[in-house]
Amino acid sequence: MQQLITADQVVPGPAGQRIADGAVLVDGDAITAVGPRAEVEPLADDARRHTAVGGTVLPGLVNAHVHLSWDAGFGMLERFRAADDAELLLGIAGRAQQALRAGVTTLRDLGDRDGLVLRVRDAIARGVLAGPRLLGSGPPLTPPQGHCWFFGGEVSGADQIRERIRGNVALGADVIKVMASGGEMTPDSPPTWQSQFSAEELALVVREAHAAGLPVAAHAHGTEAIAAAAAAGVDTIEHCSWQGADNVGSDLRDEVAREIAERGIAVCHAYPPDWRTFQRVVVGEQRSQAALDRLHWMDEHGVRFVPGTDGGLPTSVFDNYVGALSYYVDAVGWSPARVIDMATTGAARALGLERVGSLAAGHAADLLVVDGDPLADVTALHRQRLVLARGRAVTPDAAVG
Repeated sequence: MQQLITADQVVPGPAGQRIADGAVLVDGDAITAVGPRAEVEPLADDARRHTAVGGTVLPGLVNAHVHLSWDAGFGMLERFRAADDAELLLGIAGRAQQALRAGVTTLRDLGDRDGLVLRVRDAIARGVLAGPRLLGSGPPLTPPQGHCWFFGGEVSGADQIRERIRGNVALGADVIKVMASGGEMTPDSPPTWQSQFSAEELALVVREAHAAGLPVAAHAHGTEAIAAAAAAGVDTIEHCSWQGADNVGSDLRDEVAREIAERGIAVCHAYPPDWRTFQRVVVGEQRSQAALDRLHWMDEHGVRFVPGTDGGLPTSVFDNYVGALSYYVDAVGWSPARVIDMATTGAARALGLERVGSLAAGHAADLLVVDGDPLADVTALHRQRLVLARGRAVTPDAAVG
């Protein structure tokens, strides 16, 4: 079935491109034409028409770091550990659909139990279930009782690392996740700044994953873990907090930041949608400013960024990705155009998705229609009229009522 979407402007990506009085023609799950309305409209035969007067068509949003197994409420970890597979599958599907109705057409899940997210991914791909495009890691690699050990990815030594990677490949993983440092929300695990794997072990993870054709995402807060992950050649670094030993301030190393930039490793800062409350209540003014300083410092070194939310953690909900993007505009000071590009074209490229993240003939029909001009005001992304995922039209929550 053909669909013709017209609007005051089309923003095809990458940043800086605009097509006034534009149109996108979709046939099935693919885009067949993008351009001025006068050129595209004659190509539509018996198309279903979506007209957005005063609106903008842009690529669907990409959230590069979520945990769909968690429900974003306080006590989520206890509920996760008590839930059986059937309950988790329903929650994963429901939260993925929440994200889709909020304009997110691609999600990368970086840690679940037994590859349950991958089963939902496959159901969506078959058309059995409505949902966004999903990428999943399955259980992340972590040492015994290490950060997020309860996902089932505990490993000790080279043989178990190889075995776990082979197991995740067998599950159908799209990416291998490794907990290079500790984390905050796992009781009795190493602290966030402490490395959990040696440089040699991280290099082994990368070799084995890349040999299987899979990228590597490394959770790394401590600078030693960040440096080891960069040297190993991971594909993305999650959080990248640059914590010094014993968490005594930031340990910013120019040579490591340059290596990250030169290798093309993307950094996912993973900030929550309600970042203002997070900064005020959880982080505090001093740590918030330090996080901003680190972002600007990495940016000066040419580091690429990809946005994510760590969705599933308390208050990090799935239906307000735009709130997380506003952090980069309102707090960091980047232009809406840059941030939108980062959350569409840039994120898709960082995740290895060639037909996602921009609007062009032959690309996937994943797109978003909003009222207003999000390149001038990022909050226009809240005013969603229509979401297309693989060409399937979804009425966003913002358009209901």
